[in-house]
Amino acid sequence: MVHTGIGYDVHRLVEGRPLWLGGVEFEHDHGLDGHSDADVLMHAICDAVLGAIGEGDIGSYFPPSDPQWKDAPSRIFLAEAAALVSKGGGKIVNIDATLIAEAPKILPHVPAMKVAVAQALYISPDQVGIKATTNELLGFLGRGEGMAAMAVAAVNMPD
Repeated sequence: MVHTGIGYDVHRLVEGRPLWLGGVEFEHDHGLDGHSDADVLMHAICDAVLGAIGEGDIGSYFPPSDPQWKDAPSRIFLAEAAALVSKGGGKIVNIDATLIAEAPKILPHVPAMKVAVAQALYISPDQVGIKATTNELLGFLGRGEGMAAMAVAAVNMPD
């Protein structure tokens, strides 16, 4: 039976941090603020996978209060989510994710992002969809103060 999960994450942009999106480091004058690498796209995907198997959110597995996750690469979080799927006898069917940001341009990096997400989840890049949109200059996202991401995961679990 196919189970679906939805994930959402948002982080503020700050100076002095690298910008990681979908497991790829971007050249940008600001990075995302967070305890780990703050990869907003991977965090949303992680929550979607965890939600599809009825588990808690990313913070219940990797709490920001735990110093071992300080600046940790988010691929670790995706790999753990994938391991939980496997432990339950399931398989990830696909991921569909959307990044919401005014800058930088995402399209040139989508192939590398799909590969990075797929490798972290032990699936094929063909099973990963990544898109981007702007917030049409509205709100904190439109003013370039942060980035958000949404994701849906489909996971085939035994009955």
